[in-house]
Amino acid sequence: MTPPHPAPPRISLYPTGPTPLEPANRLGAALGFHPGHLRVKRDDLTALAFGGNKVRKLEFLVADAIYQGADVLVAGGGAQSNAVRATAAAAAVAGLRCVAVLGGPAPAVVGGNLLLDRLLGCEIEWLQNYDFDLVEARILALCAELSSNGAKPYRVPIGASTALGARGYARCAAEIHAAWPECDTVVVAAGSGGTHAGLLVGFAQLAATGVAVPTVMGVDVGARPAVDRAIDAIAGELAAQLSAGARSPFTAPKAWVLGGEIGMGYGAPTASALAALRLAAQTEGLILDPVYTAKALAGLIAARKRGDLKPDARVIFLHTGGAPGLFDPRWVHELFDDP
Repeated sequence: MTPPHPAPPRISLYPTGPTPLEPANRLGAALGFHPGHLRVKRDDLTALAFGGNKVRKLEFLVADAIYQGADVLVAGGGAQSNAVRATAAAAAVAGLRCVAVLGGPAPAVVGGNLLLDRLLGCEIEWLQNYDFDLVEARILALCAELSSNGAKPYRVPIGASTALGARGYARCAAEIHAAWPECDTVVVAAGSGGTHAGLLVGFAQLAATGVAVPTVMGVDVGARPAVDRAIDAIAGELAAQLSAGARSPFTAPKAWVLGGEIGMGYGAPTASALAALRLAAQTEGLILDPVYTAKALAGLIAARKRGDLKPDARVIFLHTGGAPGLFDPRWVHELFDDP
């Protein structure tokens, strides 16, 4: 494994400046929050090829790939992977090839992220089924095959979730705190874990300076087994890197991850997620995706109903993007029962 850079390079993949933090008062009222107490961090607006949370991570990983002299990014995920779409776009910006392993049978009709993957020039290899560990293993094997053929591959794990990639969300934590220091809870989809881990580390870094910081509540969407342990591992590695030699050393807290929203598995529809998707659209004009953000909002709604989040809680819902996946033809039938 290549040792971490003392100060990892970063390439800019979206316009400089923070993404918007917008009030969601109609949605908040529907959930019983006090006025002004629910806001949405619009990381779906990171701009690169329909944006999303992966862009912040890829700013570090693609810069590292260039630093190491790579000529091809090797990524992977589910059939409608947002990370693969973002990686393909980042590769185009950097002048690199992109090869991806997608888990699941190749669909008869190409739509959503798959259409964008093809448009962006991504070379796709299909596995019959999505399994996190099998996709990761094939990414590694494909890197070895490319190397043997003279290429210089750079591995981008599922979700771009490494300690290096998580630095993007350590930076985002400071951005969130600057925009709304009174926030006490940030809610995010827990998929591959890097976004959640980066937030934990960024807020821990701020807390070490004596400021009050929010709790991060993740909602497991079923993308990887034992995602809480993965988050803790990524956060622990990044915290050790950033804390080394710091004036105020710190450690990251353990991940708080809610279950109950996975349903039949990763990418499978649930009634609660589809209801949350409709509610966000019809109260705020906010478009979520069924795989990640709708399940995360469903988890937020469930936490509010249980009383885990009180009416006076100051909550940020982190919109991690993913709307292109909504244009997979299957969701027309799931959402509207159309023939």
